Amino acid sequence: MSRQRTGLHSNRWLAATLTRQRLAEHEKVLAQKETLLASKDHDIRFKQATITQLTHEIAVLRRFRFGKKSEQVSGVQGNLLEEAVSADIAAIEEELKQLSSAPKITEPREQPKRMALPSQLPRIEIHHEPDSTTCTCGCQMKRVGEDVAEKLDYIPGVAQVERHIRGKWACRKCETLTQAPVPAHVIDKGLATTGLLAHVLVAKYSDHLPLYRQQKIFERAGVKLSTSTLADWVGVCGVRLQPLVDALREAILKHDVLHADETPVTMLRPDTGKKTHRAYLWAYTPGVFEDTKVVVYDFAPGRAGEHARAFLGEWRGNLVVDDYAGYKHGFSQGITEIGCLAHARRKFFDLHVANQSQLAKQALDYIGELYEIERETKALDANERWRIRQEKAKPIADKLHSWMLAQRLRVPDGSGTAKAFDYSLKRWVALTRYLDDGQIPIDNNHIEQQIRPIALGRRNWLFAGSLRAGKRAAAVMSLIQSAKLNGHDPYAYLKDILTRLPTHKASQIDELLPHNWQPAAP
Repeated sequence: MSRQRTGLHSNRWLAATLTRQRLAEHEKVLAQKETLLASKDHDIRFKQATITQLTHEIAVLRRFRFGKKSEQVSGVQGNLLEEAVSADIAAIEEELKQLSSAPKITEPREQPKRMALPSQLPRIEIHHEPDSTTCTCGCQMKRVGEDVAEKLDYIPGVAQVERHIRGKWACRKCETLTQAPVPAHVIDKGLATTGLLAHVLVAKYSDHLPLYRQQKIFERAGVKLSTSTLADWVGVCGVRLQPLVDALREAILKHDVLHADETPVTMLRPDTGKKTHRAYLWAYTPGVFEDTKVVVYDFAPGRAGEHARAFLGEWRGNLVVDDYAGYKHGFSQGITEIGCLAHARRKFFDLHVANQSQLAKQALDYIGELYEIERETKALDANERWRIRQEKAKPIADKLHSWMLAQRLRVPDGSGTAKAFDYSLKRWVALTRYLDDGQIPIDNNHIEQQIRPIALGRRNWLFAGSLRAGKRAAAVMSLIQSAKLNGHDPYAYLKDILTRLPTHKASQIDELLPHNWQPAAP
């Protein structure tokens, strides 16, 4: 009897334990489901908010484009503004299309009919046939027709037409029809080949040709393309290329040494008519001694330090900059400031040119000795460069510092000479940090070289439009300039990645970045 009670008690305890375990597992599953539902709910709300924002933005742009406000800006500014607004509208429509739950936009839009390509243009036929023309029933299918789609291609100075022919194959026995799939394209059902799209982008953002000028060049080649059509292509390509630029930013933030600089650009705002606004293009690139040769441009509505902080995020490393205060907050949060000796030298150079100052000449001689050592060590590895800097450059820098301190006491406050000395003395620690690390450069000239192309073309592609237009320009220029840094022809690079993008895995996007890119096999 005693054994029966013991066994009964044991069974009850086991059953209770199993019940508790099942309840715990059930509660765990419920908690996981609740977390998943909460995450999906958050995604839905975020997507809906994005759709609402984009829908409002496109409505404002359309009212501006087709309303009386568009008459307030004329001439070259008007052309540039119209290009930017048209491209913005196309970009927003592409973003809405990518949001699967996006509602149809009911606002009217002038939908241009797809033009017939001129008959006098040369044609190149490209055939697309099924891999197999044997039916699943075993019968040999017969070709019963074809679909033809024409795309406009452009080789500088010569326009031609690609005729994509997709044969139709039918099996009479089981009445099935087989056809090769439509080749994926960066612009769905687009008129332009990827070669033409690449040409438009390079001409606009590298050769500094606004779309209204390109339109005239195409017309001379026998093709009439409206600037609104060209702007649509630019807008959609900008959206499709953005993931590469995001990946490029992530790539440079993996480096311990970065250069940063910024330059002003004039932005014509649609909501204020003729009133212009000073925006800024920020530039970031890995240190000149790093293996990764790329640059990322970031367009922002101002010069506030918050824009640099937003770009750098949680990055902590050595940042080579001039004395602009916008970077100071980052230096209090773990970023190490690296000064630019070229900026310090420029103060003395200007002083010497202005009045043949002998003090400025002496400072230039000291700094020249430091640069001579840099030229000698340019091709060496970081350890050897550091060793030579410690042996040769550090004594010169120490002598320069002592000399500056002594001479500063002899010049009156407020003079040009005093300001030149004060610039270097106040930043001496930052200016000489390069001596203790062979991977750190002596100046910020590398990033200034990457900003120089911006100065050549900014009136043509940024004196217009909107913040969105500026960000699109920055994104495309990041890819073009990075391709150049790696010795690539930017046209060949953009043509190839625009061809690959529609079918390329997002997880392998790094393969398409300029410093990793390899042309596709022919």
